[in-house]
Amino acid sequence: MHDKLHLADSDLDGRYAWTRLAVSTLLATIGGVGMWSVVVVLPAIQEEFGVDRADASLPYTATMLGFAFGNVVIGRAIDRIGFWIPALAASLLMALGFALGSLAHSIAAFSVVQGLLVGAGSSAMFGPLIADITHWFRRRRGIAVAFAASGNYVAGAIWPVLISPMMSAYGWRGTYLAIAAICLVSMAPLVLMLRRQPPAAALSGTASASARSMGISPGALQAFLVVAGVACCVAMSMPQVHIVAYCLDLGYGVARGAEMLSIMLAAGVVSRLASGLLADRIGGLKTLLIGSIAQATSLVFYLPFDGLASLYIVSLVFGLSQGGIVPCYALIVREYMPAAEAGRRVGTVIMATILGMALGGWMSGWIYDLTGSYAMAFLNGIAWSLLNISVMLWLLSRSALRASSAQA
Repeated sequence: MHDKLHLADSDLDGRYAWTRLAVSTLLATIGGVGMWSVVVVLPAIQEEFGVDRADASLPYTATMLGFAFGNVVIGRAIDRIGFWIPALAASLLMALGFALGSLAHSIAAFSVVQGLLVGAGSSAMFGPLIADITHWFRRRRGIAVAFAASGNYVAGAIWPVLISPMMSAYGWRGTYLAIAAICLVSMAPLVLMLRRQPPAAALSGTASASARSMGISPGALQAFLVVAGVACCVAMSMPQVHIVAYCLDLGYGVARGAEMLSIMLAAGVVSRLASGLLADRIGGLKTLLIGSIAQATSLVFYLPFDGLASLYIVSLVFGLSQGGIVPCYALIVREYMPAAEAGRRVGTVIMATILGMALGGWMSGWIYDLTGSYAMAFLNGIAWSLLNISVMLWLLSRSALRASSAQA
């Protein structure tokens, strides 16, 4: 049985690896509804429960917190027992969360369900799934990680468009029940197709570089990546979390905002794939820096342009700019950290990015409540982007300096 569940080491980057990647990407696309559904229902939640914008953002924040800590917990689990058992449990947890969420009668109860069940359950389909995929590829790891991570953005492009008419027909509660049923009948069979364990060579392999090559410890590198992850995603969350509410405030309606979110995330898929190809050539650190600079630049465009056509274009530019950032953290971890620690290391950094999304989602709502507009929230996002860029520049400068010293 052990031999049947392990492929030959030579099959890294092989046919099964690509088949597994396709199944994993589909699984991530379905499971990604756990992150994006709450964004679309935010205005309906605010109206039904009679709360302000900051309080209405709490379910999203709770979802991101559950998603964040789930990445670490499930990441540690897959390091020990493999991917499919934790993923199956997480799928059932998420379906239960949507069912219970449809019955919530307060913003507090809805937030708890979103965090403990929906957010934690859907986390298995991001960081842990990406960490698992890194074990099946060596030469094409960058593009493989990009494909796996794109499932989350494909979900963001598809689910808002599907959820919007469902809400018009059945309300947000009926929509949540339908999502629970979809998750239950589709995700478990896909997870069962991923029962094979990675090749032994992949789990015992060493990183292509080391944090020591930068003159810092692995723990210090992890800490810098955590700071960078929080910073980039505070900035990233502003358009992603509030674009629907922003369009509602401007008088364009929820449907237009949902379309912009879909465009943003569809463009993010293109960005992720392009970043994966680039990372296979120049590495994760340099690719992440390029994406961070592009994200900061695109956020600036939201300030002067608030016309309907302009917002469609700016949302497209934003998606093309930032989509490849988060997967690069997983690539950096695999480039500089041991393979046997991939689950928890990737999970920790992904947790930081999600905490940044949670913080940014709440912070933007809070700034809106204080100022009555989203202008200062966009400026806040730009400032956090600059912090992320600073960290990446420092790490790259350390790496270049040590390389020059070694050559000398």
